[in-house]
Amino acid sequence: MAKTKISIVGLGLVGTSVGLALSQGTRNYDIVGHDKEPKAAGEARRRKAVDSTDWNLINACEGASIVILALPVTAIRDTLQVIAPYLREGCLVTDTASLKTPVLQWAEELLPEGVHFVGGDPVISAAGAGAEEASADLLKNALYCLCPSPRAAPDAVRLASGLVERLGAQPYFLDAAEHDGLMAAVDHLPAVLAAVLLRSTTGGGSWRDMRKLAGGQYESSTQFASETPAVFRDACLYNRQNIVRWIDAYTAALQEWKEMIIAGSVEQVEAAFEEVMQARLQWLRQRSSGLWEEAERPEVPRPPGFFQSLFGLGGRSRP
Repeated sequence: MAKTKISIVGLGLVGTSVGLALSQGTRNYDIVGHDKEPKAAGEARRRKAVDSTDWNLINACEGASIVILALPVTAIRDTLQVIAPYLREGCLVTDTASLKTPVLQWAEELLPEGVHFVGGDPVISAAGAGAEEASADLLKNALYCLCPSPRAAPDAVRLASGLVERLGAQPYFLDAAEHDGLMAAVDHLPAVLAAVLLRSTTGGGSWRDMRKLAGGQYESSTQFASETPAVFRDACLYNRQNIVRWIDAYTAALQEWKEMIIAGSVEQVEAAFEEVMQARLQWLRQRSSGLWEEAERPEVPRPPGFFQSLFGLGGRSRP
């Protein structure tokens, strides 16, 4: 009996890490990878993140029960358009992009009846990391956002949730528009601010001397989560309304800080820094423990071990 097929399109940091996690423990499926860069495909094979790779995108996805698109936002539409006619009925298609509204719109437009789409976005701390830093534990205990398409069948949604748990992550269901509004504040706005800081400092004549004094604070404030400019271009193009709203909020807050600094109140400035530093420490503690103050969204009901039972699996091995 032929094994179930899981396809991963895009073998960068996230795609390779997903493959490594899915390869752990007992399994009854084959993992097929595809990447337009032969070097990336070869490295994924060498690290055993995939069982095989196929240079042909259609061949890599045809007959798969699950297709995972670990691609930048703008690559997803073209990929869906190419593979849609060749996907088997009942196939689950998911992605890992940081924007969900446009991706779900493309899925609704391009995928045929009987193929189910559940948008995904793993929240990871791997700023600037490349595929060489991929790990089976990259997603361990990470919050993994899931945004089901309106046409996705309940079993497909349960399968997506089980897939996330198989990766060691925690499924977190929310609406696509809500997801993009939140990501504008905590992912896309920081990238814009880093760009503004870099342009305002490196573009002037003072930079020749200033660069010698730039230390850890400057380095951390100008770090990007990806080394690919297109990732941030896509965020600005497809999430512009949300980002502009947060830029306006940030501008107003910056003006308040400007006025506070001009006023020169020692107590007020110190108290302001203390307040935001405490807020950051609280966030770090909550992220580390996974215990958030606000009530978590209820998970979609599913039978225990849905992913495992569907594929006849044992649990993921633990170190």
